[in-house]
This record gives sequence, C-alpha cells and structure tokens, in this order.
Amino acid sequence: MAEIGGIGCGCRGVSGGNFFHPGGFSLKSCFLEQQRTRRNRNFFRNVSIVPSFKRGRLITKWSSVAGNSPIFSMDARENSRSFVLVSSRHRKVPVYVMMPIDTFGIDSSGCPIIKRLKALTVSLKALKLAGVHGVAVEVWWGIVERFCPLEFKWSLYDELFRLISEAGLKLHVALCFHSNMHLFRGKGGVSLPLWIREIGDVNKDIYYRDKNGFSNNDYLTLGVDQLPLFGGRTAVQCYEDLMLSFSKNFEPYFGNLIEEISIGLGPSGELRYPAHPLGDGRWTFPGIGEFQCHDKYMMEDLMAVASQEGKPQWGSRDLPNAGCYNSFPSGVPFFEEGHDSFLSDYGRFFLEWYSGKLICHADAILAKAADVLRRRQEEEKSSVMLVAKIGGIYWWYKTSSHPAELTAGYYNTALRDGYDPLASVLSRHGAALHIPCLDMADSETPEKYLCSPEGLLRQIHDVSKKRTIQVTGRNTSERYDVMGLRQIRENCVQPNGETVRSFTFFRMNEKIFRVENWNNFVPFVRQMSADV
Repeated sequence: MAEIGGIGCGCRGVSGGNFFHPGGFSLKSCFLEQQRTRRNRNFFRNVSIVPSFKRGRLITKWSSVAGNSPIFSMDARENSRSFVLVSSRHRKVPVYVMMPIDTFGIDSSGCPIIKRLKALTVSLKALKLAGVHGVAVEVWWGIVERFCPLEFKWSLYDELFRLISEAGLKLHVALCFHSNMHLFRGKGGVSLPLWIREIGDVNKDIYYRDKNGFSNNDYLTLGVDQLPLFGGRTAVQCYEDLMLSFSKNFEPYFGNLIEEISIGLGPSGELRYPAHPLGDGRWTFPGIGEFQCHDKYMMEDLMAVASQEGKPQWGSRDLPNAGCYNSFPSGVPFFEEGHDSFLSDYGRFFLEWYSGKLICHADAILAKAADVLRRRQEEEKSSVMLVAKIGGIYWWYKTSSHPAELTAGYYNTALRDGYDPLASVLSRHGAALHIPCLDMADSETPEKYLCSPEGLLRQIHDVSKKRTIQVTGRNTSERYDVMGLRQIRENCVQPNGETVRSFTFFRMNEKIFRVENWNNFVPFVRQMSADV
C-alpha cells in the first residue's frame, strides 16, 4: 500500500507428483490450513450473525477440505522459534526512515547507479542528528541479478551500506523480488531482472493474470514457485540463491549494522496477491479488487486439487458473480449470502485454496531465510530480526465478507480469523510481522466504505500476542502534521505499555526536510526514542 525449502503447496512439479518436507512426510495440499482448533471459537467482529452460522461454526454438509492436515496447526503449547522475541513492554521504538523511491537509476549504458550521492550523504547525517535509529534500504533483485542468471553484483550496495555506516545509522534491509515500475508510469523504477523479463515475453503465464487475461509483471505468480522455468531453476530457487549470495557478501554486517531483514513475498514486498493494481487504471479505491489466479499454472493447480477433493467441476470454472476491480460488495453475490457465495461449500473450498497457496509460499521462503539467519546467529551470538510484510487492506473491513481482503488472499471474514494462520507460520520461523496503516484512524476514513484500519491493527496485535511474534510497521501515507504523527505514536504504543518492535517512516524525500515538516518530525522521533 519467496522460497524455498521442501514444503509443497499443492503445486505440481514436472512429474506431477507431490513435494515433500525435509522431515520425510508428504504434505498433500499444503494450501489447506487447519480448521480443527478454531471450531469452537467465535470470530464475530462488529457484524450481525449470519444465519448460516451457529456458535461461530459453519454448518454445511461438506466438511472443510483442510481435513486433519497438521501443517498450520499451532496451539498454545507450541513455542515460537524466534531469536529476538524479548519483552516489548517499556521499550523505546526505534525509528527507521525508508530510502527515497528513486535512490537508484539507470545510466546511459543500462547499468544501475546511486543517484544524487552527495545530497544523500548530507541527508543521512541530518537524520542521525535528528535521532533516527536507522534507514530502510530496498535490495532489488532487478539490480543485483539484473543481466544474467546467478551473476550477482553487489558493488552498489557495498557503497550505499558504507555511507550509512559512516553516518552512524543502522539498517533495515528489504530483499525485493518485485518491480516498482508501475509507480513511475513507465518512466523509471526498477524492473524484474532483464533475463526474467525475456522469459516473460515468451511465456506471460509466469506472471499473475486476472479473469480478463491481463497480466501483472511486478511479481512472479505463485504457480511457478516449484517449476524449473528459469534456466533450470524454480522461482523459489532463484529467490534462495539471491538470499544466500546476500548473506555471503554482507554477513560481517549482520547484528551490528544490519538489524532487520524483511523478505519480499509478493507485490510491494507484501504477502498478498496483486488484487488492487495501482498505476494502470484497472483499480481505484475503494474497489473490492479481483482474484488473481488465472495464469495457466495456478489454474492447473486448482483443477488438480479440486479433483483430489472429488469435485473436478470446481476447478474448471470461473468464480461466479465475484464482481470486478471497482465493484462495491453490495450487489455482488459472491460476497453476500446465498448460493455460491463465500459461505457456500464451493466458496470455502476456493478461498482455502487461494489463501493457502499464499501461506505455503511464505512458509517455504521464510524457512530458508530463517535457516540462513539461524546459522549466523548461533555462530556469532548476534541478532538480526527476520520480518515478513503483509498488506493493510482496511476498506470494507466492517462487512461480514471482507471482500477486499479476500481478493488479496487473506481469508479473513467476520466469522474466520484469516491472519492467525499467517501469524502461525511467522511464529514457527521466528519472524516479525510488518503492517502498514500505523498512521491511520477510523475517523479519518470514509464511513460509507466501512473502513477500519484501527480494527485491522487490533486484530493483528491480538494474533501476534497469541502466536508470540513481534509487530513492526510503517505509515501508509506521508504524514508530517502533528495530528498524523501523534496517531502513529498512539498506534505504536499500546495502552498497556507494549510497543511495536520498530517503526519505519515511509519515506525520505525533499518534503521531510522542509522547515515546517522537519520541526514536527524531529520531536516525533525523539518521543519515539524515549522510554515508553
């Protein structure tokens, strides 16, 4: 507003077989999260009871396709594997500032460069004097492995990290496996690696597709996670190779300069589908968005899973009456009650598959990332926090179906906590959860769109506490006004004194250094840096 590992997610390899966990057990349809532990819980939030539910339990003749699969079942007895989960009570909130969106450019020879190096150096020193803890830097796949597979070039980041270190600032590194070219409307930005784009020119199904066949080339579809379409490597192996190369090159910085590493899991680095695309005219706020699973690889997976469940017809059809990008939920049958709605047997099957693919994607990537960091921290006794980002889909949150969240891949409704399975995966891998919206209040959103950023944040805090994971976050909009900065602080510090692990101000540009804004920003940073 990534990868690896041996867990399969119903994705079929070239042989069409199942993938296996390194521990040796087969995970049939990994996309299906465990329902059993939720059946006696009530997830009603600010909506009236839907007649199809009793005591928080869905009554249908068709049982959940999740069955008894244990992969996402974590109860209170299971401990988090986090290395950094110390108490968040009575602590300072470190403030990072995200680097400018146009930090990198392309020179006349087609090679990446750092732009405005002298101005950047001065800006870093100013941030340090203001009390900023560190900066957040995006490490782009499309820069590091730009021209050829497995040819990683880190010289730009060597130079940038040196400048940051000399300024006395710490680092949050965001490993980005997406493109941001849509933000520049074709006049700049960082693309996916050029060799990936060449493959995509021939095979557009490596990207997400909507029901009308429009592709989104900002991120590879989940359907190719386990398919060797990239010079003999799968998408997951490509992500893994970059993480390993980064670790090898910058390992001496772990725990001293580099304190946090977020792993890109989707568009804008967030674990979600590109259901609400910006910049190409298809979607505008507050549209519900569209499901993004119409590339051939995702559709093949859906058909295979539907056949396994004895419902092959469910894999060979489009979602009925799910509206379009800019629809409102009222009048869209899938997001209301009735035949073939999100409450139906088919609706539940599809949403469990759709959201489960996303969860498996995160599980595989974070497993590898956590393994890399775990080895480093065990050897050097240093601490680097692993972070996973999610989107802040707050519009239509007060409806029973939460349609904008469903299209983004979060199976979160008034009767089902869709963020708990995500938090469960993060807990298993010792990762913190990063969420935007920390600058937002319900009173500042259009009431008629049933928005609730505060409700979303409360839900995230609740599941994070339950799963014993840290929460970090950022602002969604540029806020330099006193009221906006105060709202950030209120959202970062809970009434009981618990705080988010860190906050990232989004982002550095010339506006932040204007006198009227700087005079508000500096006191805000110092308040966040004081003991809570």
